Amino acid sequence: FRVEAEMVHDIALSASGLLSSKMYGPSVFPYQPDGIWDVPYSSEKWVQSKGEDQYRRSVYTFIRRSAPYPSLITFDAPSREFCPVRRVRTNTPLQALTALNDPFFFAAARAMAHRMWKEGGSTEAERAAYGFRLSVSRKPTQPELDGILKFYNQQLGHYQQNLTEAYQTLAAKAGSEEHAPEMAAWTMVANVLLNMDETIAKE
Repeated sequence: FRVEAEMVHDIALSASGLLSSKMYGPSVFPYQPDGIWDVPYSSEKWVQSKGEDQYRRSVYTFIRRSAPYPSLITFDAPSREFCPVRRVRTNTPLQALTALNDPFFFAAARAMAHRMWKEGGSTEAERAAYGFRLSVSRKPTQPELDGILKFYNQQLGHYQQNLTEAYQTLAAKAGSEEHAPEMAAWTMVANVLLNMDETIAKE
């Protein structure tokens, strides 16, 4: 079954290399969509944390009962309006859409792509296997590795023909990335790896 909402976030941060090891201290304010705090009876604003505070464990995320952190709620975290005896797990399309498209998760995919490129080895197969191992803590089987490489090559071909899209995927300025098509393709691979059932599930 799927891990708890906070762990879904922390797995993405850990695999990407973004996870901060900082302990204790006040709550932090990671990315969340605009408008969540546009509620009555308060003039407070959600000011996004800077530096490593954006990437601390989810247990440090500031929670407000009248405006709970949206992606945690999507993955069935309690609203804290009352103390639940146990969490109810659901399985909805919104969870997959959040993990694929939410800027928090996509930033983790970009960081993981860079990690695969720098630490994974010198060949595409080595980098793909490294990314898989970062996600699920085991080596891929040959069919799994073949599927990853096939997807990577599909994405690489697309971005080589659409360089502007490659820089958009990387959230980078045109010309600022030497290997933009490759990094954009690895970003899409990382995005898929972080969203596999095996990545966010436990037995």
